[in-house]
Amino acid sequence: MSERNKREKKAVLFDLDDTLLWDERSVKEAFERTCAEAAGVDPAELEQSVRREARGLYEGYETYPFTQMIGINPFEALWGNFREGRAVEFKLLESLAPRYRKDAWTRGLKALGVDDPQLGERLGERFPAHRRKLAYVYDDTFQVLDTLKGKVKLLLLTNGSPDLQKEKLAGVPGLADYFDHIVISGDYGRGKPDPGIFRHALSLLDLHADDAIMIGDKLTTDILGASRVGMDNIWINRSGAAIDDTVRPKYTVSRLSEVLEYIL
Repeated sequence: MSERNKREKKAVLFDLDDTLLWDERSVKEAFERTCAEAAGVDPAELEQSVRREARGLYEGYETYPFTQMIGINPFEALWGNFREGRAVEFKLLESLAPRYRKDAWTRGLKALGVDDPQLGERLGERFPAHRRKLAYVYDDTFQVLDTLKGKVKLLLLTNGSPDLQKEKLAGVPGLADYFDHIVISGDYGRGKPDPGIFRHALSLLDLHADDAIMIGDKLTTDILGASRVGMDNIWINRSGAAIDDTVRPKYTVSRLSEVLEYIL
């Protein structure tokens, strides 16, 4: 057994995407289903082409620095509506979204020799429809939450657009009910790893950093941000990725269920 916490934890902060929700799978399957509707085009090639075009478009918009700060990635923007959030950038994103979806798919097709804006627009609307039907949790998500509920305070700390993150939660009935507080970066105004959002979360819990532990799958947001405020953390490394020497997690696990060893 690895080194145990020196101080009993009173709260656990969870990331959402690819920590509790299997977002990567949802996006992958939405691409596969959408690309299969483009007759005469190799679905795998179209997926890669659209992903490339989407990234390029996304990084060219004036909203890009804001989306980086809040933590909204190009593929979330392919199905998000951005109808909530006080920042003016959300209004810009809301107006950009339909064109972005159409252009990403149209350019992705064109790069493969298919110049068909109507098809691009149709696929651009099919992707959100598919994505909204594909909500997955990991097989140990509810086991872990059931074990912790009532023993420690639980807080969800997620980067993203307020309406999109709420929609993801609503797609898994009962998931939101486990948490004493839900903090979304788009509501707060800055995203992980900014220390401010971690301090805000702790203030909601009325706890100090050494009373809590952060669990997440991203070194550069979840783990780095927790480290910056002196909070213990657990990195979920399901893929066996190498640890970045610039960000050192306190603990590392390969499955969500393994975090219980360091909490209880």
